[in-house]
Amino acid sequence: MAGVPVGRTVFTRRALPAVLPVNFRLAADGAVLLRTAAGSELVRAVDGAVVAFEADDVDAARQSGWSVVVTGPATVVTDLAEHRRLARTGPVSRAPSAREVFVRVETEPVTGRELVGGRSLYGVPLAVADG
Repeated sequence: MAGVPVGRTVFTRRALPAVLPVNFRLAADGAVLLRTAAGSELVRAVDGAVVAFEADDVDAARQSGWSVVVTGPATVVTDLAEHRRLARTGPVSRAPSAREVFVRVETEPVTGRELVGGRSLYGVPLAVADG
């Protein structure tokens, strides 16, 4: 997952599923880190909620690639020291805002799918989230 710049956050909006593409970065412990505007709909919808996060890399010509899905609780990073550190090392926002927050998505469980030569392997439990 660490090799791709954009993933998708899946959350609930007004009792319906919603999907939002986001920049992300993996934390050292494997958690997914997102950066967004403090007043964004994403922050209001996901803080304290269980979400899914998906990233993939597919080569259509070779019919190969992979997809990883992480499911876990999302929380806004409130620790000031951690926020400062993430401002230097965390994901970069494509639409910077005057007030940004970081959202941490815990990674349990992590599942994946690999596509090799047109054959698909579904629901493979993964031990490492950064591969």
